[in-house]
Amino acid sequence: MTAELIIFVLLAVIAVAAALGMLLSSNAIYSALFLVVNFGVVATFYLLLGAPFIAMVQVTVYAGAIMVLFLFVIMLLGAERLRHPNQVLSWQQPLAVVLVMALLGFAGYVVSMQGLASPPVDVANTVSYGSPAAIGELLFREYLFPFEATSLLLLSAMVGVVVLTAVDARRGVSRGVSRDRRS
Repeated sequence: MTAELIIFVLLAVIAVAAALGMLLSSNAIYSALFLVVNFGVVATFYLLLGAPFIAMVQVTVYAGAIMVLFLFVIMLLGAERLRHPNQVLSWQQPLAVVLVMALLGFAGYVVSMQGLASPPVDVANTVSYGSPAAIGELLFREYLFPFEATSLLLLSAMVGVVVLTAVDARRGVSRGVSRDRRS
């Protein structure tokens, strides 16, 4: 076994354990923190693939900004704990087992068809793969329209939030105080 394979297996075990911890935790804060661990492992996978820029973006954007937003919303809504753990739908657990078995079967099929050998690597292309220049060139040449459409979608969502918040502020509605207690 090579050192890269050992590191990959260890990181894969950590990623799966963090994902299970995220799914099985009854505390939303702990689930969000398990997700941060998972994002860190994914960033390490990017480093192993030779894409340091994408790893940095993964840590900065997802593990940093997005998780701060998630934690802020969880704490703002007061959803730290699940409210009704006894309201479990009876069909969810059998469906989850069937879907996991289907996923494992498909993964086993793909591994058996392709084997565990890694595909041949083009050494000439790996130098520019994942570099900021290569990503920028690809983004602004081939994916310019989706990039701009996403920016317009995010801008319209921000404007909508500002408008909704401004309407509530003009009415004097506070999210934390019920209308019955105001004088």
